[in-house]
Amino acid sequence: MAKSVFDEKSEEELWIEFRKTKSPVLRDAFIRQYMPLVKYVVGKISPSMPSSVEFDDLVGFGQFGLLDAINRYDPDRNVKFKTYAVTRIRGAIFDELRQLDWVPRSVRQKSREIENAIVKLESKLGRPATDAEIAESMGLTESDFQQTVMKVSLTNVLSLNDVWHSGDDSDHISIGDSIEAPSSLNPDVIVEREEIRRVITEAINELPERERMVLVLYYHEDLTFKEIGQVLEVSESRISQLHTKANLRLRAKLTNIRKGIM
Repeated sequence: MAKSVFDEKSEEELWIEFRKTKSPVLRDAFIRQYMPLVKYVVGKISPSMPSSVEFDDLVGFGQFGLLDAINRYDPDRNVKFKTYAVTRIRGAIFDELRQLDWVPRSVRQKSREIENAIVKLESKLGRPATDAEIAESMGLTESDFQQTVMKVSLTNVLSLNDVWHSGDDSDHISIGDSIEAPSSLNPDVIVEREEIRRVITEAINELPERERMVLVLYYHEDLTFKEIGQVLEVSESRISQLHTKANLRLRAKLTNIRKGIM
């Protein structure tokens, strides 16, 4: 069996070498080493996807994310590559799905309506709006509101990789971007991104406890909705609802904050 580059040097040494040389040989070695991560992420995501979305297509989308992670990873940031790559892989998959426009227009419209209602309510109330308050502002019963959230959650259209937009598709900052602050950026940009990271953290901390817990377990502990349901002793569909509401509420909160700081 041929020797791998990982047999000859430590991974840390290989990352340092790759950052300096951008060697295609090392890039290919990292791709082979971490390809199982792509299938791992797809395995987590695919159960909540519509039947029209093929597993192999998701793997293909995830490979773009892995390559992006390899090219942009900075070992000096003290973040494990696996942790960094999972975020990039997941983000690439959702980016590709959005470009394919696989979510029904009616669902996108409902998602925007809920988000807009939260933006208006929370700017007026100065606190997180309750489900009942959001439903009332939309002219819905609370039961109808929960059904609407369920329809949105079934499409899995929302992701924290997409929470901070400036309104221009070419100018947005994701959670992954906000924690990078690569050395190639000038100091002003680094300070701005650190401020965005602080704002995102504060916004998450202000979410209702269960919604915050779902985000932490899903994005940081990398649990599936089913596993989170077992932890919180509720159904998988209920976790999906909480995840959707947390993202809608977070996006709305960041929209309000952004109007004041950006």
